[in-house]
Amino acid sequence: MMSRSEVLKQLAAARTDEIVVTAMMAAREWPRFSQHPLDFDSSGTGMGHATGIALGLALAHPERRVWVLNGDGSMLMNLGQLVTIAQQAPPNLVVFVFQNNVYEVTGGQPIPGTATLDFAGLARAAGIAKAYDFAALEAFAAALPALRREPGPLFVTLRVAPEPPTAPLQRLPAPERARRLMEALASAR
Repeated sequence: MMSRSEVLKQLAAARTDEIVVTAMMAAREWPRFSQHPLDFDSSGTGMGHATGIALGLALAHPERRVWVLNGDGSMLMNLGQLVTIAQQAPPNLVVFVFQNNVYEVTGGQPIPGTATLDFAGLARAAGIAKAYDFAALEAFAAALPALRREPGPLFVTLRVAPEPPTAPLQRLPAPERARRLMEALASAR
């Protein structure tokens, strides 16, 4: 099984000018790999909102690819966003869900449905035709170049092992993070 850090390292190496919205544990680790002005840590907005924020950014900035790095617990808290993504069908949106079957940021409690949960299947049932599931780093790394070029919306489940929580890096307050992202987007036009 993959580790979240290994996957984040692959994503950071492949990243060019995508907007990257992170949530929960991915938000804690992503800054170890990327300090790009187009990174937006959505922590502090509430668990389950990262995908909606990314959808809004994808619709507002169709010229730029948007990645959301979401956790399985966060995705479960707002599955309705999958239907909205399917209806809006932004070709520039990629939803990455790190599935480790626990609410890692709150202490490792199991998420519901771990025996049968199929996020890619849920995405397809919601109308997102391009939904993938990876459990091996080699397979994900081999597919990543094609995923970066494929029109979306894309949904990618990344099956990762639970890890001990990492301490968050020092980060700016949420309003400052939002201002920084808006300035970076404005200067890129």
